Amino acid sequence: MTWLIVLASVFGALALIAAYDLVQRRHAIMRNFPLVGHLRYILEKFGPELRQYIVTSNDEERPFSRNQRRWVYSSAKRENNQFGFGSDNAIDKAADYLIIKPAWTPHPAPPGGERDDHPLPCAKVMGAAHGRAKAFRPASVVNVSGMSFGALSAAAVSAMNEGCALSGCLHNTGEGGLSPYHQRGGDLIFQVGTAYFGCRNEKGHFSLSRLVGLVAENPVRAIEVKLSQGAKPGLGGHLPAAKVSQEIAAVRGVPAGVDCSSPGSHSAFRTIDGLLDFVEEIAQATGLPVGVKAAVGDTDFWRELARMMAETGRGVDFVTIDGGEGGTGAAPLVFVDHVALPFRFAMARVYREFAYQGLTKDVVFVGSGKLGFPETALMAFALGADMVNLGREAMMAIGCIQAQRCHTGHCPVGVATQSKWLQRGLDPALKSVRLANYLTILRRDLAALSRSCGEPHPGLVTLEHFELLNGNIATPATERFDYSPGWSLPSAPDQAAIRRIMRASGREVPADALALAAATLAP
Repeated sequence: MTWLIVLASVFGALALIAAYDLVQRRHAIMRNFPLVGHLRYILEKFGPELRQYIVTSNDEERPFSRNQRRWVYSSAKRENNQFGFGSDNAIDKAADYLIIKPAWTPHPAPPGGERDDHPLPCAKVMGAAHGRAKAFRPASVVNVSGMSFGALSAAAVSAMNEGCALSGCLHNTGEGGLSPYHQRGGDLIFQVGTAYFGCRNEKGHFSLSRLVGLVAENPVRAIEVKLSQGAKPGLGGHLPAAKVSQEIAAVRGVPAGVDCSSPGSHSAFRTIDGLLDFVEEIAQATGLPVGVKAAVGDTDFWRELARMMAETGRGVDFVTIDGGEGGTGAAPLVFVDHVALPFRFAMARVYREFAYQGLTKDVVFVGSGKLGFPETALMAFALGADMVNLGREAMMAIGCIQAQRCHTGHCPVGVATQSKWLQRGLDPALKSVRLANYLTILRRDLAALSRSCGEPHPGLVTLEHFELLNGNIATPATERFDYSPGWSLPSAPDQAAIRRIMRASGREVPADALALAAATLAP
């Protein structure tokens, strides 16, 4: 009889745990998979001890290592994100291992010490060089990259937009159009893809009038013309019919229940001259800054684009360089592994062409492709980036566990799926706060790294602050990327403005840091 009582108690306890898992909102994996989901956290907790007997180390998993994921998760939850007992990286065996060179006199920390809510604005005013009516200085150098509603769930898009609103970051819509879930308070970059979702006419061609109407009714700060992306450069997007719900179809302007594909190139223009006309047409009609996003392969395109901008006065206001290691979109394996240059090489080649034409001061450069960590982000700034966009790291901040099932529609935590059951595990109210935590902590650490290099802002850090290790050989980054001194620095007026802003932000920061940003970020 005693064993029956014990058995009933065990089953009762398990039933109570399962019931709690179903109603709690903190952990999507446990809400979607009651009881079983606890195994993930148990294995994660004892991972360091188990690794003495299991082959995989902290830095062997891909695309993001265990250490990287742990840092994102702990930052998002505002838990201890520090690591003990020194680095476990095999520095003497690594290829192109980043070394940041600290100054012997670091730049002073803000009065009162580190604060997560100190603003870290862009060093340039986006759109100012071309006289755009709605030019603005982005309030954050860290922002969220383009990930479409359809590829991501409604809950995930809502969490990201609300998180961007909380942290003062820009949220890129991705090429899937502007959904109600992008309207949760965050400022937007509207992406115009090759299928013109959200701004197309009945025949699927680009409609300027629809774009103008869309941006007039929403908090869109800039337009990004997507030429390609790092996940699958040269290929358009594809959303299978099973994912094209009535809601997604309405947002994109396509039929429901039918495969939704975008072509590999634009029909609105076919030449670089046509691209510049397209950019100017949109900018004049909306008053907004207009830029392009692309993965990099053909350097001749960028050389000709920079040359024509210098000769004609027409031009893009920002350039988003997506490294070939970017990967929020599902893609054929060969494209994932072998097509397009990694970010460091891509950024250096593109930036060099604009530097030759004397245009780097007129263009805001945005980097993306595994830049959601302080050291990789700071390297991007040293190469000339003025801002960084985060994709998969933002997904991890709202709960992604790197299950790598994005292409199946069965994401277990409700991020990359249209399953109503799986989405219910992701609570936007909670996950938006976690995203905001991660974004602000990344900004804080970026500022701290910059100060260790002797500069108050990452936009003032150059390649002279970096070396690359290959085994026991250290190479100055300036030699590796062949940059001339001062190339990657903003103009003198921009430098003066950003130093003034950073000095102003050193005073006591109000509860609403954006109020300070609004008061100090005038062009």
